[in-house]
Amino acid sequence: MAMEKIFTDLKKGVVAPCYLLYGEEEYQIGATLDKILDIILPAADRDFGLFYLEGENADADSLVNYLLTPSLLGARKMVVVKNTTIFQSRENLADLIQKIRDNIDENPAQAAKSFLTFLKLAGFSWEDLQDDGWKKITDEEWHRIVEGDAGEDRAKWLPRVLALSSSLGLSPESGADNTEKLGEILQKGLAAGNCLILTADAIDKRKKIFKIITAIGEVLYFGKVRGEAGQKENLIKEAQKLLENYGKKLTEAAWIALGQKTGWELRRSMTELEKLIFFVGENPLIEENDVEDVVGKTREDSIFALTAALSEKNQLAALSALKALLDQGLHHLMILTMLVREIRFLLQARILVDAGKIPAVKKYAEYGWFQKNVYPRLNEIAQSMTKFDGLLFSQHPFVIYNAWRNCVNFSYPRLVNFLGTLLEVDRAFKSTAAEPQFLLENFLIKACAQEGN
Repeated sequence: MAMEKIFTDLKKGVVAPCYLLYGEEEYQIGATLDKILDIILPAADRDFGLFYLEGENADADSLVNYLLTPSLLGARKMVVVKNTTIFQSRENLADLIQKIRDNIDENPAQAAKSFLTFLKLAGFSWEDLQDDGWKKITDEEWHRIVEGDAGEDRAKWLPRVLALSSSLGLSPESGADNTEKLGEILQKGLAAGNCLILTADAIDKRKKIFKIITAIGEVLYFGKVRGEAGQKENLIKEAQKLLENYGKKLTEAAWIALGQKTGWELRRSMTELEKLIFFVGENPLIEENDVEDVVGKTREDSIFALTAALSEKNQLAALSALKALLDQGLHHLMILTMLVREIRFLLQARILVDAGKIPAVKKYAEYGWFQKNVYPRLNEIAQSMTKFDGLLFSQHPFVIYNAWRNCVNFSYPRLVNFLGTLLEVDRAFKSTAAEPQFLLENFLIKACAQEGN
């Protein structure tokens, strides 16, 4: 009911200064965030009116500046901070440690993020923990700082997550957590037309900043649905919205097959459903054999995750996907081939955009916009060319869409340099004793570096 009232108010133009979306159900948080943005801020205004910050790396001073500076064009300005940690306290330390344990093998990127938050809240010195310094933490000290966690297994996960963070050049955010200033700004009022949206997985309701936002803004909780019956009902409700948006339907057998493969878990099921929608193309019906062909192909999923992370310059996700592929036994030369293929697609998209052959990349452009405004232009160009597998024109429209959307992350010279670097990696595979995993990790770290393009 609270959510329906919020959407009703938004459609009437009643916008709160701040929205907090929190809980364990990440997919529903993301879907609600998107719906709020769709109502408040038209896609045409987002280049200058929408600003994203990642919670683990959000600088408090920069956030305050965003909130106090009015929109340049006089329209509405939205500031979104995803996965913020400002609502967490020492009361959440045991939960953070459990997240590290749960994710360190399957999702090391998330484990590293949770670890950095843990360090900031626990007050452990990053420098003191290096070089086996973590071994100096006594059980008594651990129990005093981390209530609710015995800590007997910390020798298994702590050195691993330290090494992961160090190899990526990560360290806890420097400087004090300036939530007091943010609270004052929210109480005094943001610049006219500005709105702040925060998402979080866990919060301490006793924190002052939470009480301030509850008083002046809107707070929505998205708890994990328990039990298969509840999960199934929740999934069907969310899935129907997505399917109707793309004019698709699932057969009853396809529903059953999807649920059996995903355990009716919402986020995973919706991710697989999106793949199915693009897999069937123009076909309005998704059948059981489509689910069998697409869902649960672990190696293919990891390859897709690797190339997607590279395109988006997501360093942690790229390294996580690389590890998954190597653990599955995929040969390093095959991984190299997939990387070269992705760079070539990005390079072709960049050339077409720079030459004005297709429209320039629009920030936050959705797949539907691409299909209407970009894909037809590509088809016109393709008519005069001989198609072969290495050309971007010959790929599935969703592959082309991703290359077009992400090519803006890299300049033409840098993409050309990547191909040269990968050629050197190939030579090193065949002529040196260097560890293939190290060579591939080194390339991904450099390729995903945020400085420059």
